[in-house]
Amino acid sequence: MALVAGAFIICLSLTGALLIYAKDIQYLTQPQLWRVEPQSEPLGVEQIVTFVESTTAEKVSLFMPEQQPDLAWQLKLSSGDYVSVNPYSGEILHRYEYYSTIYGFTMALHRWLLFEGADNKKPLRDWVSICALVLIIELVLGFYLWVKPKNRLKRLVIKPKAKLRILLYQLHTVLGVYLLLPILLIAFSGMAFNWQPQTKAVVEWLSFDEVEARPKPPTIAVNFHGLPYDLNSATTRAKTTFPDSQLFRIYMPDKASDSIAFRVQNPGESHAYSWVWVNPYNSEVVAQYDASKAGVATQVWNFKYKFHIGDFAGPIVQFVWLILALAPTFLTVSGLYFWLQRHRRKR
Repeated sequence: MALVAGAFIICLSLTGALLIYAKDIQYLTQPQLWRVEPQSEPLGVEQIVTFVESTTAEKVSLFMPEQQPDLAWQLKLSSGDYVSVNPYSGEILHRYEYYSTIYGFTMALHRWLLFEGADNKKPLRDWVSICALVLIIELVLGFYLWVKPKNRLKRLVIKPKAKLRILLYQLHTVLGVYLLLPILLIAFSGMAFNWQPQTKAVVEWLSFDEVEARPKPPTIAVNFHGLPYDLNSATTRAKTTFPDSQLFRIYMPDKASDSIAFRVQNPGESHAYSWVWVNPYNSEVVAQYDASKAGVATQVWNFKYKFHIGDFAGPIVQFVWLILALAPTFLTVSGLYFWLQRHRRKR
């Protein structure tokens, strides 16, 4: 299994490690495209959307504000392109294709190996998940090979002065045992983005609970169709619905009968999974969902994204996740090294 999937596991390992700091690298190397000079208050949502739409002659479909005052805001256009916007002036700093950025390219390589079919499908996404599953099986098998013989605890030792082959074997064993559980969970959470029904069933089985789905918002009455949007009032209404929340995304209506969707993060949430749907014509709240009050299975399921990228307890945890992300590369390379050594001795 390692011979078949090893190269792909190494790719997942290295790109996963890079993704932890990819946005920081992007901001550092191209500050003129992603950073702005903070000012007192950003413009209203409606002013920014109007400016971008008039400049690009395209509709805005997704609005992504930032919490840090020195970061540009990102908007997605109807063509699929994105723009980086100064929220204090409305100036467009950069127009780009998402997967052409450092972060986007690395994520595409990590999730579906960059291959995209003519129908916009990503067939290698399943292969990436299979490789993650192979990594889990290899970890479990490696743990079994360590735990089965006697004196297993005495073999959890690293002797720095040992010969290279012995030192690598000791490192392979010790790291494999101690890092088994976190790497296994990181691999499983990565599979959950692709194989959702299967991994969700595992979470529900382990937690004796069901993962609840967010409600579907009702359609907007026909008598409103054709009226102008009041985006500023709609945004204010969404914020007052959950006063302590942080605004994460605004999804513009696709059709005249659609509401405007606000994705927010309430206190107690690991990520933004709460929603407010607002009538864009009269700013009436048509539906809401508070994910912070969800059950155990839903909370665990919603935590998978922050857990997978290590973004839940500050820079120290991020650095630990960097080590965990790189560990499969070492385990794969050292395992293949042992296989080659045995293969040569048999000859």
